[in-house]
Amino acid sequence: MTMRASDPLPRSVLTRKAVVYVRQSTPAQVRDNLESQRRQYHLVDVARQHGFAQVDVIDDDLGLSAAGMVARPGFERLVASLCAGEVGAVLCFEASRVARNGRDWHHLLELCGLVEARVIDHDGIYDPRHPNDRLLLGMKGTISEFELGVLRARMYDAVRAKAARGELRISVPIGYVWDQQIGLGLDPDLRVQEVVRHIFARFRELGSARQVHLALTEEEVYFPRPSDGRSMTSFDWTSIRYGSVLALLKNPFYAGAYCYGKSQVQTEIVDGHVRKRYGRHRPMEEWEVLLKDHHEGYIDWAEFERNQRQIATNTFRKAGGMKSGRGGRALLGGLLTCARCGAKMTVAYRGRRPLPVYRCDRQHIKHGLERCQAFGGVRADAAIADEIIRVVEPMAIEASLEAERTCAEQLRERQRLVELDLEQARYEASLAERRYAACDPDNRLIAAQLEKSWEATLQRVQAHKARLAAMQSPDPQAEIPDLTGLATDLKTAWNAPGVTMRSRQRIVRTLIADIIADVDDEGHNIILTIHWRGGQHSQLRVRKPKNGDHGRHPDEAVAVIRSMAGRWANDHIAATLNRMGIRTGRGNTWTAKRVRSARKLREIAGYLSADNDSDWCTMTEAAKELGVTNHVVRRLIKDGELPAEQLVPRAPYQIKVVDLHSERVANALARQNGPCRAVCRNQMSMFSSA
Repeated sequence: MTMRASDPLPRSVLTRKAVVYVRQSTPAQVRDNLESQRRQYHLVDVARQHGFAQVDVIDDDLGLSAAGMVARPGFERLVASLCAGEVGAVLCFEASRVARNGRDWHHLLELCGLVEARVIDHDGIYDPRHPNDRLLLGMKGTISEFELGVLRARMYDAVRAKAARGELRISVPIGYVWDQQIGLGLDPDLRVQEVVRHIFARFRELGSARQVHLALTEEEVYFPRPSDGRSMTSFDWTSIRYGSVLALLKNPFYAGAYCYGKSQVQTEIVDGHVRKRYGRHRPMEEWEVLLKDHHEGYIDWAEFERNQRQIATNTFRKAGGMKSGRGGRALLGGLLTCARCGAKMTVAYRGRRPLPVYRCDRQHIKHGLERCQAFGGVRADAAIADEIIRVVEPMAIEASLEAERTCAEQLRERQRLVELDLEQARYEASLAERRYAACDPDNRLIAAQLEKSWEATLQRVQAHKARLAAMQSPDPQAEIPDLTGLATDLKTAWNAPGVTMRSRQRIVRTLIADIIADVDDEGHNIILTIHWRGGQHSQLRVRKPKNGDHGRHPDEAVAVIRSMAGRWANDHIAATLNRMGIRTGRGNTWTAKRVRSARKLREIAGYLSADNDSDWCTMTEAAKELGVTNHVVRRLIKDGELPAEQLVPRAPYQIKVVDLHSERVANALARQNGPCRAVCRNQMSMFSSA
């Protein structure tokens, strides 16, 4: 039976302490609804009026919801005190202050009934042991829970209805502001607008968020960040981050689209408590509101969709398209598709000087089957490069002029950003000067800090001036490249030392959409079907080398090998080719193994060693036979005393064995220890030859 406020409580209850539970649902209520706090804290006086000598206030849960979704340390402390039998009464303003869900409310009533504690609110005193009081308290808890559901449903319906019209003032990204008069619009700060547009322009050019970030970092482009981390009222211009670039490119708000409900809340049970996880993104087709052309955008919706597809295809080892140019040694990485299974071919590198190998190994990795195909990348890359040069050559002049125009536009954009940085720095310096001038000179503590801030702003002004001057004044040592001249020799431009593999990859991806690769094992050919961007198709057949074939060697190298093979060892032939500056078909230096492989492929007979009683010998063998050094033999050959032959210039000397024992060589060796002087036939010697 419900007791009135004037009814006395039993002494067994008054000897224990009373607990006043104070709670408000949100931090905004704690900050603004001060009257509710006063009325709840006033329950301390009510407890003393009922006769309690000890009164505890539990206000740990101020600003925490009682819907059961967050941990409430204050409520847990209240339950612990009840279980210990220390509480005689629980005072609350109303049932909703204690709990907004039935589980916590009925659990509290069950504990109060077990320890004979009372529940007191502004309507009366309740004893949970009595059925009528327990029924009434249960109904209050149910009504409170129902009230929460109704309020939440009404609030969410109103929010969704307003968002469906595009009138809900959601938080906007950098580059936009909400105006009280005109509503949503671009940020009036031109510096903010320019840096956002510059990021989208660089992504159109580079096609990779990572490369955009690296390029902007190299150009020293700064990006605005909220000063307090949340509100957009003031910004700190700091070095741009990769996350900022990626978030800007993925945000549909910049394409003029108003979006609501892009993320969802995931609810789960952790240690018996309900936990919510926010920020789980939904697919675009599941967004609650998507209003295109809602406001002025930095890009259009078509470009936004292209950007999303490009970012998705750039993801590492994900199917769905070609990858952006990332450098390395492979020109066609991410472009090749297997003609046998339709999977993307990967790139591997082999050898001491790693060379690319394209292979399709998805079936091998997933199912343990044999690889579909694999082939070396050097010849395929060279064939595609030659085909691109052939296709682009008729438009080379126009392309070079367009490249010059694009370079000039990029330079102007960078100068525009630096000019805006300089203008902002000048304003900050002027503001710092006015603050310093308005300060009382006698207040040295403040004046010293303002002077220091003024000096820092002046240094930033000078730094921006220096950057702008460096961009406007051309470097006298750096010559402007004549792109029109390079257009007449595209192959030279393609192989120029300053052209990186990343640049070549970007050119290839600009012209080619996809390449279907297959290997003709019988004909030893690599078949490349090229799908050009314009919708045209063409096919190339590239010779695949056989086992032991190290490439098509130059005819000059083959001629030297053929002329020397019968008389010289492979290492001598390799040394001769290297001294002559002749390379292999792959551009490598020669070794004995490569010479032997080239002879075997062309069926060239090998070197006949000295064990076969050859009539010829090398310079080393001649020196050993005569008992002298190689230098002495070379001197005899140079003086004409010992006949010798060279098959090609710089090849090893060939000496006949019979010439080693001639009288002329013997006389030359006999006087080798004599004085070094010139020989003249008409001059009489002063020294005896004996």
